[in-house]
Amino acid sequence: MKPMRKRLLIIFFGSTLIGIGINGFILPFHLINGGIFGISLLLNYLYGLKLSLLLVLLNIPIYLLALKSDPHYFINGVIGAVISGFLIELMNPLNGAIHLPIFASVICGGVLIGVGVGLMLRNHISPGGMDLLALLISKWSKLNVGIIIYLIDTVIIVTGLVILKDANLLYSLIIVGIVGLFASILTSFRTAHIYFH
Repeated sequence: MKPMRKRLLIIFFGSTLIGIGINGFILPFHLINGGIFGISLLLNYLYGLKLSLLLVLLNIPIYLLALKSDPHYFINGVIGAVISGFLIELMNPLNGAIHLPIFASVICGGVLIGVGVGLMLRNHISPGGMDLLALLISKWSKLNVGIIIYLIDTVIIVTGLVILKDANLLYSLIIVGIVGLFASILTSFRTAHIYFH
């Protein structure tokens, strides 16, 4: 299979898992994921700003940084973000269609998002935003990208807790913990690592 075809297959598969996880299990309980999506949701809750516009505007500085630092990451990041955004939007009808208790929903959503993000990061493809920033930091610092994502996401969710004072957001810490765990596991097996250049 040609690298571009394989890359697109990984992006579509990973983005599908992320879209199902977010729409089917996270949004029905008004929780937040980490990353740019989490920051956008916080700003949306606070100021009523349009979510899609926030996602675009907040991603711009990170993509400019990626373009300057590593054009390869920039290209993969843009492709990953566009396809991820499209599939998340496409799967919006799942919001409210699956009825599980909040804890079970958090576990299912975290696993789906974690596997989707992990598979993409494993192949140097970013779903966008903070994941792309985490890839760049990982490249510079040699820290595992999953650990970096977990630390960034934890800061975002703790900030949300302080600002919104909604105890349910504590469940979001479980989500980012699971996402970080799966991203760390899937990006740790260097022997099977696939690179696209």
